[in-house]
Amino acid sequence: MSNEPTSTFYELRLPPSDGISSVNFCPNSVNLLVTSWDNTVRCYDTQNNVQKWQYNHKGPVMDGCFPEKNKVFSGDVFGGVKHYDPVAGVEKEVGSHGDGVRSVVYNGSTQQLFTGGWDQQLKLWDIRSDKMEISNHDLQSKIFTMDVSPISNMLVVGTADKYVTIYDTRQMETPLQKRESSIKYQTRCIRTFNDGKGYALASVEGRIAMEYFDPSPAVQSKKYAFKCHRLTEAGVDVVYPVNCIAFNPHYGTFATGGCDKNVFFWDGANRKRLHALKTYPTSISSMSFNTDGNILAVASSYTFEEGEKEFVRIKIVDYIGLDFRSKTLSENLLKK
Repeated sequence: MSNEPTSTFYELRLPPSDGISSVNFCPNSVNLLVTSWDNTVRCYDTQNNVQKWQYNHKGPVMDGCFPEKNKVFSGDVFGGVKHYDPVAGVEKEVGSHGDGVRSVVYNGSTQQLFTGGWDQQLKLWDIRSDKMEISNHDLQSKIFTMDVSPISNMLVVGTADKYVTIYDTRQMETPLQKRESSIKYQTRCIRTFNDGKGYALASVEGRIAMEYFDPSPAVQSKKYAFKCHRLTEAGVDVVYPVNCIAFNPHYGTFATGGCDKNVFFWDGANRKRLHALKTYPTSISSMSFNTDGNILAVASSYTFEEGEKEFVRIKIVDYIGLDFRSKTLSENLLKK
């Protein structure tokens, strides 16, 4: 195998007309869910490059998830939470927050929906119940990002006050842990490890932290942080926010996307950078691997870090026969 992976790139037809807030593959499917600031939730067949269906919110949609073929969930800037069944073509209101819904995640092992909002509330829903809102948790700070591990049932919530709150989704009465972020500046994205033992945290200051749930000193000694998405421009070091993280479901390697318009691939176990994709026209707002780990959806969509601009683009990156574990052209992440 050559040092550089063989990749094909293609752009989805008929993208949203405004910024892309999230992209998520449906498990075991080529169907990609795309949420946008143009009030739409769309599904694309990435194999045939066609839009399959769409439904709308009353305002910009800030996040969504597609955990099963008949379950789609989404939340909007006005606090609305919706459920859509693409098989039956049925759309219904789940409930609402007092402010924008920034993060929507679903734990398939417990059949629980979680939404986190700018109203500082974490809400648990059961869409099978007549009274769908099961519990409400005040985190006392705006929720910016969440993820849940179906392996360990750990829910990780990142808030504006730079704290990380960790719940066991089977016992939601009180959090297991509340810890201050090991990174100095604001949290942008959290994604749990494939093995359910920890999470990666991305920040606005061009850093990633690799953290573990087990509080024992032996396990905590494994955690580390590294710099990324930094460029030298006109002789000046420029630090860019890291907007998104996506773990390859097979290899445990992961991709990061930032406001520097770049996507990098990393081997977290060996603390190595593997390679980079070509530079995109604007910021990377969201990414998602398919279940097989051979397709990566990259949303290149301006995130307003420099004020008003216009640009929307979704790229599909299709890796042919790439095994991240065999890559040796790497750089040590801990190198200062």
